[in-house]
Amino acid sequence: MRKLLPFAITSLLGAPAINAVAADLTLKVEVPRLNVAEYHKPYVAIWLEKPDQTFAGNLSVWYDLKKRDNEGTKWLKDLRQWWRRSGRELQMPVEGVSGATRTTGEQTLSFAGDKGILAKLPAGDYQLIVEAAREGGGREVVKVPFQWQAKGEQNLKAQGSHELGTIAVTIK
Repeated sequence: MRKLLPFAITSLLGAPAINAVAADLTLKVEVPRLNVAEYHKPYVAIWLEKPDQTFAGNLSVWYDLKKRDNEGTKWLKDLRQWWRRSGRELQMPVEGVSGATRTTGEQTLSFAGDKGILAKLPAGDYQLIVEAAREGGGREVVKVPFQWQAKGEQNLKAQGSHELGTIAVTIK
């Protein structure tokens, strides 16, 4: 009996920790090559929203970091949904969130569940939102609903139509 009691207490105390194990999120964003006279790499914002469309957190923002005097931030307003939800309140660049624009092709991003916004995210339903805007081009928003801390691996996809290609999310 003496040996069973400490084991039972340890098991009970350890149970919540098992449920709180953070999942990792991997995201693949396809930036299609467009056949236009003057091509500019798109500005892209990736963030999380709750089911009621309230902002939950930023994952990544790609913009032109090389412009003098931080002029690349001037065009972030073209990411209209992201700008209204979070962008206008940020002082760019944001460490761990902002980065340079990316070229065409599939871009892979990985987010550890025990770091950044994912470490603070309560279990539940969310939407991963990818918004792209391009100078002299169009704007597009793609949403991928997912469940954070669901049991088992999730492989989800959504398809853009012009500024974005396939958006693939893996949570495990």
